[in-house]
Amino acid sequence: MTSDDRAPGRPRSREADAAILDAALELLIESGATAASIEQVARRAGVTRATVYRRFPDKTRLLIAALEAAYGNPPPIPEIADVEQLLTGWAGVVADPRQRRLLRRVYGAIEDLPELAKAYQDLFGRDRDQARRDVFARARDSGHLPAHVDPEVLLDLLTGAIWQHLATRPDTCTPAETEEFLRAVLHQVGYRPQPRKGTAP
Repeated sequence: MTSDDRAPGRPRSREADAAILDAALELLIESGATAASIEQVARRAGVTRATVYRRFPDKTRLLIAALEAAYGNPPPIPEIADVEQLLTGWAGVVADPRQRRLLRRVYGAIEDLPELAKAYQDLFGRDRDQARRDVFARARDSGHLPAHVDPEVLLDLLTGAIWQHLATRPDTCTPAETEEFLRAVLHQVGYRPQPRKGTAP
């Protein structure tokens, strides 16, 4: 009997909770949402299937809880000074091998488990997307992007380019290489970087 197979009414084991959520996230990244199963999670966590089912009635809720446990308290969104800072920060995330695999797994399951992609978007996407749109709007207003640029459309364009990067580039791409990729996309819409201090305009 595991430490969590206790009499009804007793507190749940925090160790079992953490082990289940950690195992679910690792299996999601390794095998994908469709292939991951409650049985596999239980085996990796070292608990019984009944222990998992007492907490999560189905796999979708388990995987969402695993995402929330790992990413549910992201750091505050910093003030993004300009497009260059935006590109550097975004490239750092996109170039992280673990994050790349997680993104492919989450959105690759959108047909079968759409709630999973929505949960990830709720955790990470909405506030950050608005911050990015604000940066593009300021860049347009200051002349670093053409006057006709729509920040919403530009965000969609860059997001699509990132998915192309995730699908076609190796996970060994460095942050610098990824940043250059994103900058090249922006150059196609007429982006003109602001000269850094100490450089010629």
